[in-house]
Amino acid sequence: MDSFLTFINQQGWDLNGKKSLLTVSGGIDSVVLAHLFHENKFKAGIAHCNFKLRGEESETDAHFVREIANHYGFEFFSTSFETKSVAKEKGVSTQMAARELRYKWFENLRQAEQYDWIVTAHHNSDSLETAILNLTRGTGLSGIKGIMPRVNAIIRPMLRMTKEEILKYAADHALQWREDKSNSSVDYKRNRVRHQIIPVLKKLNPSVEETFINTSERLLASDNLLKELLESWKQGAIHSESGLVYIDKRHLLNSSEPALRLWTVLQDYKFTYPQVKSICTALKGTVGKTLHSMSHDLLIDRDYLILRPSSDLRGKYEIEVFESDLSIVADHLLLSFEETSDIRRSELGKDKAIIFIDTEKLKWPLKIRKWQTGDSFFPFGMGGKRKKLSDLFNDLKINRYQKEESLVLVNGNGDIIWVLGIRMDERFKVPETASKVLKIALLDK
Repeated sequence: MDSFLTFINQQGWDLNGKKSLLTVSGGIDSVVLAHLFHENKFKAGIAHCNFKLRGEESETDAHFVREIANHYGFEFFSTSFETKSVAKEKGVSTQMAARELRYKWFENLRQAEQYDWIVTAHHNSDSLETAILNLTRGTGLSGIKGIMPRVNAIIRPMLRMTKEEILKYAADHALQWREDKSNSSVDYKRNRVRHQIIPVLKKLNPSVEETFINTSERLLASDNLLKELLESWKQGAIHSESGLVYIDKRHLLNSSEPALRLWTVLQDYKFTYPQVKSICTALKGTVGKTLHSMSHDLLIDRDYLILRPSSDLRGKYEIEVFESDLSIVADHLLLSFEETSDIRRSELGKDKAIIFIDTEKLKWPLKIRKWQTGDSFFPFGMGGKRKKLSDLFNDLKINRYQKEESLVLVNGNGDIIWVLGIRMDERFKVPETASKVLKIALLDK
């Protein structure tokens, strides 16, 4: 009880004034969690998942947890999942499918029933097992520090209790719980760590779990400090523009431990550490190389590493624009159309995101499409000379990602009016005698 309340106070969690949704399976850890909340008169409800993995035993677990909720006067919520079917459909392990299903349901339930916290029964022994598993897979500070006390609305108030303390607490209060037979099987990696590796560690140090509490706290503090320092570095090294993320190569190479710095950025975009090391090796020499993660593409350009989502504009893209349209909204695109007489001629061409064109020269409907090889136009301000778009892009040092995503506004007769956000066509500039002028603005979306 003391370590439970002390840890809650250290974390600054308000469990008296706010409502907690307890995730209770019926096992000893979650049974102790429910009892602790009841004894301390914390406001709580209980949520239970039936994963339909153990036949009649799963149904008995659900009934058992409902009885606990009734006994303590807690609200009770339950659901069931066809876990094996979901795992097969998504191509993941049963354990992974169960984890994703329960946490998604817990969060939806928390919001629907207006609970403040989702509370799990993870304890220090779980955290030690997690650190060991992460070490076997390969990890950094974030992995070896174990389980986080809080992630968004999920809190773990038992995280500084050991399994021995939980067993003693259950015995002292004559608590009963359900046993999951699969917990004793060494077919699962976590169970092998629990039953085969940790007992060996305890022979080396009987207090290994208590020692890990202190180690975990120091690792967490070190990780927080490193993140704070790296966030300061990122301010000068990274910027976003038009849906792309730019990482300054010179800023990166002139800093200590460039691979670690880059890893802290790219792991959020699902790049692996070996990929990051490969990128760092290529930084000084290779230009134009592209690497791919599950969610993003990365281009090694002249001065920057450039990131974009893999689903960005590529392939066929075409939108018709009619005379009655006031705006166009699609993907990352937001265009506004407005007839106006307010033209400051000295300002024309200065804002690449706004053009004024002579309405009399338009043939509706207009079209917005991807630029194509062979496209050419008469760039504004270049003396009426025709130029290929590919040459314009090279002259302006526009990187490959920007080229691939560049859009053109095309007149009804096929003439290019505007390379969006880059340059309009000289032929559509507003003459002194124009009676109707159309203002087109490319807006941030």
